[in-house]
Amino acid sequence: MKKTGKISHILTHVAGALILWLSVSIPAAAQNDPVFTQHWALPTLYNPAAAGDTEWLRIRGGARMQWIGITNAPKAFTATADMPFKIAEKRVGAGVTLMQESLGLFSNLIVSAQGSYKLKFLKGQLGIGLQAGYYNSRFRGSDVYIPDDNDYHDPDDPSIPKEDLAGNAFDLGLGISYSRRQFYLGLAAMHLTAPEISLEKEGSETTDAVQYVTTLPRTLYFGAGGNIELKNTLFILQPDLLIASDFDNISANISMRATYNRFLSFGLGYRWKDAVSLMVGAEYKNFFLGYAYDYPLSAIAKASSGSHEIVAGYSLKINLSGKNRNRHRSIRIM
Repeated sequence: MKKTGKISHILTHVAGALILWLSVSIPAAAQNDPVFTQHWALPTLYNPAAAGDTEWLRIRGGARMQWIGITNAPKAFTATADMPFKIAEKRVGAGVTLMQESLGLFSNLIVSAQGSYKLKFLKGQLGIGLQAGYYNSRFRGSDVYIPDDNDYHDPDDPSIPKEDLAGNAFDLGLGISYSRRQFYLGLAAMHLTAPEISLEKEGSETTDAVQYVTTLPRTLYFGAGGNIELKNTLFILQPDLLIASDFDNISANISMRATYNRFLSFGLGYRWKDAVSLMVGAEYKNFFLGYAYDYPLSAIAKASSGSHEIVAGYSLKINLSGKNRNRHRSIRIM
């Protein structure tokens, strides 16, 4: 009882810290994180507490091509890796994430290192995670083109940069998670420093008269999912939910997948006021490959055929008992 009370006390303080950070005013933002339709396959991307949640070394990569048919539409690429290990008989997790995104003339890169601490709690596992990262933003001002007869923009407008700009900032994230065999829950506050980058001319060593600034707002992520085994069948139903908010905007992604014989999976998803999704995937031994297609529900469907996304991964069982360290076997990676 004492141990459970101590864990509850820690959980209360961590949740309080998240709310405190996110309750302060949020500056106007120019950028937001891309959200993958197959977010359930990239858990550490949206919550550092998920690092080391399983008994596996997980390596994942993903690519999202949004709004095919529209020039300079958003594109996102990501890579993640995480694993569990022990320090003085205490279970911890470690991970790294990389996210690269291009939006028109903007491109952003975030590289982060993660650490998490695991506790047994209510017949499940509680994780508390911290993430520290490097955020880089670039703008290709040299590619800006404004026709001379444009009625909306002045080609000589000083507020529109005409040269390539770049800037860097420190990024920080904090999260908590709870998982059992049947379900998981997670809450994370990302970009706690609300990185504000002063974009300067590439190659310049001066900081005089900085005119251009881009920001990445503090963002709250709530995720939940489950594993529902259907009796007398080889099917498992896996509902998932991810809600993101910077307190100016909110997005919600919900999906339901069915996995057959721990091999083939298919499902449907919905992005609130944005798109409907179709997902298919396959797992073979230690490998996973998944594909998702989003069809837009807004007027953008008149110009785009939709969005495409691929996620691939490899997993290796980690033996934390110290016995048979060199012995591994194929495992289900999801």
